[in-house]
Amino acid sequence: MLTNCKVGAIVLFVSDLARSVTFYRDTLGLPLELLDGHDGPWATGEVDGLALVLIPRPARAGESPVVVFSLEGGIDDYAEALAASQVEIVVPVSESPDGGLSLDFLDPDGNVLSLHQPAGAARRR
Repeated sequence: MLTNCKVGAIVLFVSDLARSVTFYRDTLGLPLELLDGHDGPWATGEVDGLALVLIPRPARAGESPVVVFSLEGGIDDYAEALAASQVEIVVPVSESPDGGLSLDFLDPDGNVLSLHQPAGAARRR
C-alpha cells in the first residue's frame, strides 16, 4: 500500500511557537518560515527534502516522534556547540546499534532530537 511513497514531513507539537522557532532556527540553524493557517500561526522548514512542521499545541514530552538528523561526520563538534548553547543533552555521543555514533538532546518542549553519523565517519569536522 505505501511501497511507492516517502516520508514527507515530521510534525512536532510545541507549547511556545516563538521559543521553538528561535531554538530550531537560531540554535540548530534550520531554515524556518512562519505561516498563518486557518487554525493560527505555525512554522515549517525543509531539511533535505523533508518538511519539519511546528504546530503550537499542548503535548506531553515524548508524544512527538524522535527526529534524527543525519550527519556525514563531526558529531563531537556538534555536541560541543549544543552544550555551549545550553541545550540539554540526554544521551552523550555513544555508539548506535548500526555501529555509527549518535547523540540525543531535547528541544524546549522536551521533544527528543538525535544526531547520527555513520560508522567510520570522522568525529571532528
